[in-house]
Amino acid sequence: MFFGTPEFAVPSLEEMVAAGIEVPLVVTQPDRPVGRHSTPVPSPVAKAAVERGIRSEKPERLKGNGTLFDEIRKLSADVGVIVAYGKILPKELLEIPRLGFVNVHASLLPKFRGASPVAAAILAGENETGVATMRVAEDLDAGPLYLVRRTAIHPGEDAGSLSKRLAEMGANLLVETLRGLEAGSVRAVPQSGEPSFCRTIRREDGEIDWTLGAEDLSRKLRAYTPWPGLYTFFGRERIKILDAVPGPSSRAGEPGALRSEDGKLYASAGGSSSLEVRSLQRAGRNPVSGAEFARSLKLPARFGPGPA
Repeated sequence: MFFGTPEFAVPSLEEMVAAGIEVPLVVTQPDRPVGRHSTPVPSPVAKAAVERGIRSEKPERLKGNGTLFDEIRKLSADVGVIVAYGKILPKELLEIPRLGFVNVHASLLPKFRGASPVAAAILAGENETGVATMRVAEDLDAGPLYLVRRTAIHPGEDAGSLSKRLAEMGANLLVETLRGLEAGSVRAVPQSGEPSFCRTIRREDGEIDWTLGAEDLSRKLRAYTPWPGLYTFFGRERIKILDAVPGPSSRAGEPGALRSEDGKLYASAGGSSSLEVRSLQRAGRNPVSGAEFARSLKLPARFGPGPA
């Protein structure tokens, strides 16, 4: 049985099916409203299950869900798999499969336990990350590890592209782990090292604090792409920053202060640093280059709440 919800989990389900591993049941989050009309839309994993003719369940809650647990017991599954399902599995459920549950986690555990390990690695300025398979325990991402794969974080790589790579790596590692469990050649080893934790990303995390240094802001842009993105204000108008890199050191100035030099747009940041804004999008308008936006400015001007 497979528990998963977002796009990150789809390659794992697909790889299991392609490897001939029987998956009689998929459990995923309920359909959620999307768009202006709040039309309920199934999760990516739910869509993948339908395409492959796999029965799916979409419970609102797991704890105390005796009906679902009884259905799962009837499967007599050897192992459960969970990949970014979105909820913690209760102990009663963890004890049902003969070999417990295997989780695919997108970090080098015990680093970045929690809900946003890909973004956390980028925010921390890590040069490498990876994926791990572990036996699920009651404590968050604290179970013993089966297998680990490492990969470099490429310069300029954002959370979207890195997540896609890690999803594919995790899918291959999952099948390798399941085959190892089947053959008795894989054993779980306790995690070693000091754990760190990352929380769920919120929409408001994408707002720029211009007192941070340009390097920090550049990492935030990569970590929050594609969601929630990085944004600021120009007076009362919300501005989405689409592409930006650290620029040359600048004269100490008010955080967010704008200047145009050699056809480029710079915003003052913390520590006398500056952020070169290469492209941005004003609310309700098409994206424009920083140079185009600069030509419309009446200096002095600055990014940040308040009068433009």
